[in-house]
Amino acid sequence: ICVVGWVVEAGKMPEGEKTRQWKQEEEQQQKEEEQEGLIEFYGSYQELFQFFCSNTTIHGAIRLVCSKKNKMKTAFWSVLFFLTFGLMYWQFGILYREYFSYPVNLNLNLSSDRLTFPAVTLCTLNPYRYSAIRKKLDELDQITHQTLLDLYDYNMSLARRDWSTQSTGKRSSRSLLHQVQRHPLRRQKRDNLVNLPENSPSVDKNDWKIGFVLCSENNKDCFHQAYSSGVDAVREWYSFHYINILAQVPDAKALDESDFENFIYACRFNEATCDKANYTHFHHPLYGNCYTFNDNSTSLWTSSLPGINNGLSLVVRTEQNDFIPLLSTVTGARVMVHDQNEPAFMDDGGFNVRPGIETSISMRKEMTVRLGGSYSDCTEDGSDVPVQNLYSSRYTEQVCIRSCFQLNMVDRCGCAYYFYPLPTGAEYCDYTKHVAWGYCYYKLLAEFKADVLGCFHKCRKPCKMTQYQLSAGYSHWPSAVSEDWVFYMLSQQNKYNITSKRNGVAKVNIFFEQWNYKTNGESPAYTVVTLLSQLGNQWSLWFGSSVLSVMELAELVLDFIAITFILAFRWFRSRKQLSPPGPPPNNHDNAAFQDEVPALGAPHRFTVEAVVTTLPSYNSLEPRGPSKDGEVGHE
Repeated sequence: ICVVGWVVEAGKMPEGEKTRQWKQEEEQQQKEEEQEGLIEFYGSYQELFQFFCSNTTIHGAIRLVCSKKNKMKTAFWSVLFFLTFGLMYWQFGILYREYFSYPVNLNLNLSSDRLTFPAVTLCTLNPYRYSAIRKKLDELDQITHQTLLDLYDYNMSLARRDWSTQSTGKRSSRSLLHQVQRHPLRRQKRDNLVNLPENSPSVDKNDWKIGFVLCSENNKDCFHQAYSSGVDAVREWYSFHYINILAQVPDAKALDESDFENFIYACRFNEATCDKANYTHFHHPLYGNCYTFNDNSTSLWTSSLPGINNGLSLVVRTEQNDFIPLLSTVTGARVMVHDQNEPAFMDDGGFNVRPGIETSISMRKEMTVRLGGSYSDCTEDGSDVPVQNLYSSRYTEQVCIRSCFQLNMVDRCGCAYYFYPLPTGAEYCDYTKHVAWGYCYYKLLAEFKADVLGCFHKCRKPCKMTQYQLSAGYSHWPSAVSEDWVFYMLSQQNKYNITSKRNGVAKVNIFFEQWNYKTNGESPAYTVVTLLSQLGNQWSLWFGSSVLSVMELAELVLDFIAITFILAFRWFRSRKQLSPPGPPPNNHDNAAFQDEVPALGAPHRFTVEAVVTTLPSYNSLEPRGPSKDGEVGHE
């Protein structure tokens, strides 16, 4: 058998040649190590952290390397370093929490400028007996008179009416009597609201409550509206039927009966006389005829100076001749100061003017500007509030709340409450058409006050609002020595019939107390610049470093991640190389190989004598000539 191959025999190489070869290999490896690459990675985590601690500008990090021979110091500085790191990031967390809570600073500014005079609404406090509903009101007064006589043995004196004119309205009278009997006013026991005989001698009248019962359409459920005060019960019961009478008027313009001259005797602003172009009129179910001054946005009054002579001065009539005594129990006038393009909610912000008194009202203007967005839940114009604005005015919180109640009223009860604007496609509640609307209304009102309807959460505060802080002073007007000529002049100019001098008229003065006004504004307590400044302060406090030190820390994190990926890749590659080899070649292949050898020609034997040394690098493998000590021969 002739074997072809290389036979390495132990020989000897000259010492100079071996030394030269080793030097070449070392120089080549040194050049490769000194050659700098584009990206440099460390061989282990220890090298990474050693390099970082030795070269970083963060205070205290160098101590982790310098004291590595002293394990106690190394442990101490390690604990101190990471504890400081933890405290710093704890402070960072507090700063971030305060930043994302969006706190605000309150800014108070005082400005001096010509002030726009607000709108002023004045009501008569005298519900008017309009001609469109006068007959039904007279019928209701008769029924109420009989009710009070039955409950309290009180014979109520009524003004004489021409009852003969009501003979043609018997059908209407029977309808009203039927509705009143369906919602009667009755007395009830205080503890259990159980009806007892009215003339029971064993029951004290002080142990009774008075009220009325409102039942559902099928009379399966009833709502007891009871009052501890008989006055409140009678007024509420009468008002309930009064609202039904108003709702039966098809055209609201039939109730628009202005009587400005008989209510406003004198009107002056800035020493100039007012005219009809300076006021608008509307009707309120409980407060009667109301007049709003300075509500025209095209020509608004302005005050250049504070004081009583530079404001609005009114002389009004407070004597009530043709009023509804069961609906209004006070005399005088009701006044409210509000901003333009805002409805006058007399129940909320108004106050009464006493007869025979001069009321001087001084105002201080305040503006509030809130930050929207993430800083508060205020709204700019109400467009983002899920409640339709039923008023023909700009958005206010009270406008939204009343609109919300009215929309729920239409949805639940099928009709609209008369005190609030009418939604599109709806009609006002009237028990001739909606039999159980009273039961539905009082049940819904209880849910509204308990915020079950969610109106107080849906309706948000406006971001910009104007308020007027009022303070009032009172004095008798006219005085005892001047009342004769004052009433004489009123009778001559305004045809005022004097029946009660002291309770017949009142005077109202409304003016600015100061020339300046206050603005309450908000500004962000934390901005991005403020946050970065606070973070930098904390970093400098705990580590005495700068922004470049932060970049060094970021570089450390990135290198740590890169080394982790590299080591993971090496581990997976080593696992792959250690996998078991494939099956050995079979005998058939060896036989084929042996058959091919003789075909190459006559067999030759090569003998190579060499010195076994460490294998050089790939680049040092150069072609070499025949060795002097070893020769290749042929046989």
